[in-house]
Amino acid sequence: MQKRVLITGAAGFLGSHLSERFIKEGYHVIGMDNLITGSLSNIEHLFKLENFEYYHHDITKFVHVPGELDYILHFASPASPIDYLNLPIQTLKVGAMGTHNLLGLARVKKARILVASTSEVYGDPLVHPQTEDYWGNVNPIGPRGVYDEAKRYQEAITMAYHNVHQVETRIVRIFNTYGPRMRTNDGRVLPAFMSQAIRGEDLTLFGDGSQTRSFCYVDDLVEGIYRLLLSDYHLPVNIGNPDEITIKQFAEEIQALVNPDIKIAFKPLPKDDPKRRRPNTDRAKSILDWSAKVDRKEGLERTYKYFKTVVK
Repeated sequence: MQKRVLITGAAGFLGSHLSERFIKEGYHVIGMDNLITGSLSNIEHLFKLENFEYYHHDITKFVHVPGELDYILHFASPASPIDYLNLPIQTLKVGAMGTHNLLGLARVKKARILVASTSEVYGDPLVHPQTEDYWGNVNPIGPRGVYDEAKRYQEAITMAYHNVHQVETRIVRIFNTYGPRMRTNDGRVLPAFMSQAIRGEDLTLFGDGSQTRSFCYVDDLVEGIYRLLLSDYHLPVNIGNPDEITIKQFAEEIQALVNPDIKIAFKPLPKDDPKRRRPNTDRAKSILDWSAKVDRKEGLERTYKYFKTVVK
């Protein structure tokens, strides 16, 4: 019997790659998105496949999927600073009401649900690198609070459904991820640098560039999510590449790859921007036998090929 999986946020960056992976693994994929930040262009190549169907729906409203359902992957949410600063209420609602609706669906269908949390639950961390046992350092009323707290609440209600209703739940904490199908204007570090470099513009660097991030190529992330879904582990798991780099060094790598003649322009650091971000991935290694495989040089080259086709 063919397994059926519902993927919310299916028309987004991560959702589209997950849809492809589960189709490749022989699943019937039901993609759902309200296109508030997603794009049908990310999944239009899947429409002709028998193993894919699409529902245009806002999951903060009641979610109905006919027939049996084996798995749910909850990836619906604005995820970039530009999006959640412009859509603060929608971000909170999809983290709260949307997650509640999907957990209810999982309970009714007796489906296993994996929810996409992120490293933002750690806020501007006082512990480095970040382990899953760290509770975080978050400003709930700051500009980033709408996203940080949506994800923290999402984890809390997921654990509540696991403990009270015995729903099979999985929680992935995603660190910075990049690759083809990222939106060119979503405000995140890589799309901003890559788009500016291709256009021949200065790379905009916030602060002095000493803040760090750890960038994971999307194929590695999808592999980690796939393994976590099929595992027996219900507590949060960090998935990310622990190869830490300063944002200034990252800008210089993209500068060298795309256009060595462009310059770097410095601007003030946004409020509550995390200074350091690197996952401790020991749990993923021990439980999932997972580690990041694609190094940044190769990942950036693959991503550059995509951005060259879409940046205007």
